[in-house]
Amino acid sequence: MLTYIIIYFLYGLAFFSMGILVALEGGRSSDERLRKALRPLLGFGVVHGIHEFLKMFDVILIELGHTSHPYLVGVELAMLAFSFLSLAAFGAFLLSKTETAQRISLIVPLALETIWVFGLAVFRGLYSPAEMLSVADVWTRYSLAIPASVLAAIGLLAQQRAFRHAGLVRFGQDSLWAAVAFGWYGLIGQLFTTPSPLFPSAFLNEGLFLNLFGFPVQIFRAVTASAASLFVIRFLRAFQVETDRKITELQEGRLREAEQRENLRVELFRRVVAAQEAERQRIARDLHDETGQSLTAIGLGLRGLSNTLTKNPAHANDTLHHLETLTADSLSELQRLISDLRPSHLDDLGLPAALRWYTGKVSERTGLKIRVDTFGEERPISEAAKIAMFRIVQEALNNTIKHAGATSVFLQLSYEPQQIHVSVRDDGAGFDPEAVKMRQTNRPSLGLAGMRERAALLGGTVSIQSGPGQGTLVEASMPSQEIESEAQDDHPTAVGG
Repeated sequence: MLTYIIIYFLYGLAFFSMGILVALEGGRSSDERLRKALRPLLGFGVVHGIHEFLKMFDVILIELGHTSHPYLVGVELAMLAFSFLSLAAFGAFLLSKTETAQRISLIVPLALETIWVFGLAVFRGLYSPAEMLSVADVWTRYSLAIPASVLAAIGLLAQQRAFRHAGLVRFGQDSLWAAVAFGWYGLIGQLFTTPSPLFPSAFLNEGLFLNLFGFPVQIFRAVTASAASLFVIRFLRAFQVETDRKITELQEGRLREAEQRENLRVELFRRVVAAQEAERQRIARDLHDETGQSLTAIGLGLRGLSNTLTKNPAHANDTLHHLETLTADSLSELQRLISDLRPSHLDDLGLPAALRWYTGKVSERTGLKIRVDTFGEERPISEAAKIAMFRIVQEALNNTIKHAGATSVFLQLSYEPQQIHVSVRDDGAGFDPEAVKMRQTNRPSLGLAGMRERAALLGGTVSIQSGPGQGTLVEASMPSQEIESEAQDDHPTAVGG
């Protein structure tokens, strides 16, 4: 009897320990299907473990000369049935790939329970109460234990494939061995039952197993149960490996983000420096080509003016008029340069008026027809947003003048509830945006990329649509909330105290 006490203890301990570890580790899986499947496995392990502990208690009572109370026998039968129904639910969940299939899988344990209850009802009319005790145990193993164990084995084989696809080959092997253990546990361990009048347990029973193999079937059940529990516990470690891998991926992702931010910071700094140098070169070139030459001409004219006044007063008057014209042209050119650097209309009159003034100047200088339309009610925005919108339009028009060969431009400024939107469309030659993007990877662009960067700094976007022979559309949008809140910060209202 001591041997059976030890067997039942180890048998129960194996499944009970498995249930506890499933309870501790089962919720860590990222696979929702596996998490749901492990819940009934938890129920099977704990309840079946307690059932075997009660069987051990029965052996102790018999050793002491007592018999089990009928109520205790009924509790044991109910726990045995519940545990195997939970095992069937575990296998059914593992085989369910979709949410709908998981709901349908609940039919499996319900169908098994219906068959089990129907069989018990039929057998009550065929066997005496004394015979019913053994018949009920045998019927529970035939109708519940064997199907549930086979279903669990098939489900674990499916889980093995899932582990392999996830790159967790070692844990897939553990799942495979757990499937083998459950298969032997059900097909062999539950087929040899206690002797009873129910066919075929009258001859295919524990006595036959003992005669064939020389040891009790309970040892076989305990060994296969321990093996199944061991391999289930081993593949539960996959959750820790999966967690560690996710932590590593997250750390690597953060490191890559930090490197990208640093590279972006360096790139932005390089572009700012390049933009500054390009702007200085442009100003120097404009001053040299226009204002510098005009001032040189004025200086030469003034040097010769003293001689001309005495020798040819009439020609001196013409020279003065010419010098006056050069001076006016130089002043106009300086005003244009100053306006390009920071148009005063932007500060004094606002964005719509500044855009109309600037496009008017561009039309006068180039002959380009530019139509400006404003939609929505103008509202205050930050200085950064105003200058960004102005520079984006300025760059778009510069590109149109230099590259598009257009005759007309349509500019729209819209004050929308959630954003401020500007679009510049021309009827020029157009270009291939992908080709331009490829060129930008080899050298910095201070045009199209610069527009995007200006908008991005304020949470906005710039999109460019074009194609050969189709003209070009440049659109820029900035969120109202951000740029309007900045405008309030730029112009705080006074509060009386």
